[in-house]
Amino acid sequence: MNLPNALTLLRIFLVPVLVVVLLTRAEGHVFLGTAIFGLAVITDYLDGYLARRRNEVTRLGILLDPLADKLLTAAAFLSLVELDAVPAWMVMIILGREFVVTGLRNVAAGRGLLIPASGLGKGKMVAQVVSIFLLLLGRKYAILQRPGMVVLWVVVVLAFVSAVDYFRLFWREALRPAPPRSPAEPTESMRAVVPRSPSPRPSPRRGEGLKDAP
Repeated sequence: MNLPNALTLLRIFLVPVLVVVLLTRAEGHVFLGTAIFGLAVITDYLDGYLARRRNEVTRLGILLDPLADKLLTAAAFLSLVELDAVPAWMVMIILGREFVVTGLRNVAAGRGLLIPASGLGKGKMVAQVVSIFLLLLGRKYAILQRPGMVVLWVVVVLAFVSAVDYFRLFWREALRPAPPRSPAEPTESMRAVVPRSPSPRPSPRRGEGLKDAP
């Protein structure tokens, strides 16, 4: 296993640790949870950077990296709901969008198509990280609670708009009918049954015709 994949697995391992730290509500749990979330975000940056820098992009990494991101943000948002820091309906919109987009990508992949991450999706991810940091620290510093909610509203809007954009891409690419084949262009089966013209038989040389004739 290479280093980028190891960092991705570390981020997945940090998900239950983050939930336990935040929900036990021990002394200093907010700062410790914020530090754990920050460490996970750093691994998210490093695994992608190192994979490209070392040319170690693998199928396992492509599969695990978005899964680790979704697990991390889902764990943080659900913990904030349990802490009464954010409304549950806003978090459900965000998480519902993640399930829908993941399903669309899987269907498209089954058809041999790849729907890349859009600019809206990347912007939503950045806004999610900022809102989680502000909302976590807002548990101790009330002045950060309102900016955190403002950014969370931005996340909800971007989640909805980016989901519509993914639907548009999916409809255009995955459900687009194949272009009609030109009638003049033979298919593979037609090529297989087209008889070849017989090659001309060489005329017998002088003196060989009677010897070779039956």
